[in-house]
Amino acid sequence: MRIATWNVNSIKQRPEHLATFVKSADPDVVCLQELKCVDEAFPRAEVEALGYNVVTHGQKAYNGVAILSKRPLEDVRRGLPGDESDEQARYLEGVISTSTGAVRVASIYLPNGNPIGTPKFDYKLAWMDRLRAHARSLLALEEPLVLCGDYNVIPEPEDANDPAAWTNDALFQPESRAKFRELLNLGFIDAVRACNDQPGLYSFWDYQAGAFQRNNGIRIDHLLLSAQAQDRLRTTSIRKEVRGWDKPSDHVPVMVDLDLD
Repeated sequence: MRIATWNVNSIKQRPEHLATFVKSADPDVVCLQELKCVDEAFPRAEVEALGYNVVTHGQKAYNGVAILSKRPLEDVRRGLPGDESDEQARYLEGVISTSTGAVRVASIYLPNGNPIGTPKFDYKLAWMDRLRAHARSLLALEEPLVLCGDYNVIPEPEDANDPAAWTNDALFQPESRAKFRELLNLGFIDAVRACNDQPGLYSFWDYQAGAFQRNNGIRIDHLLLSAQAQDRLRTTSIRKEVRGWDKPSDHVPVMVDLDLD
């Protein structure tokens, strides 16, 4: 099973990008973030025509997540538990059954948290606490689990071309990185780093100052695997070429291949 995660940065602006990507990469599952549209505005018919079942958790103008799957999605959860007052559409989860069992997948758009020292950063850290609590409950199910998404966290200095430039950014704060490690310490692995420890692996390049052309990027889009998914890990890839397309998202797809035979 090939699972991709991609912050598409407005699905209404990039339906052709999505179609081109899925036709070339042929993922079985695609987790999208930052849809920037309500459920009714998602191009459902066009995506279904590409061969995917569609589940969305949208929000007008901001946020929004989706899971596209060639197989039906079951046990769908919209929204991260732990705060009934939270109206931001940042979490979507579902189960995909296969001939050899089931895989649980989540599409995550973790809060950015900037600027530091404001309620936005507090919200980011509290959201990460809620994610860790929910992830712990999912691990108790002892099934292959893949937490995909834009985590808005640069885990280590080698995950940035210029770490010093991010010193005062919420994505690289010690608190953000510590909470990401706490999530990993539950028993997850970072799929990309499990397969490739080379520097220069990035998933986001800012639109400003020729960042992509200079490869001045950061790695903030992650696929975290439970032990049962780790056992099936074959390879990962970052589709960097997508950033070079016309009017691209500032993120690119990141993929993992799992052997479910």
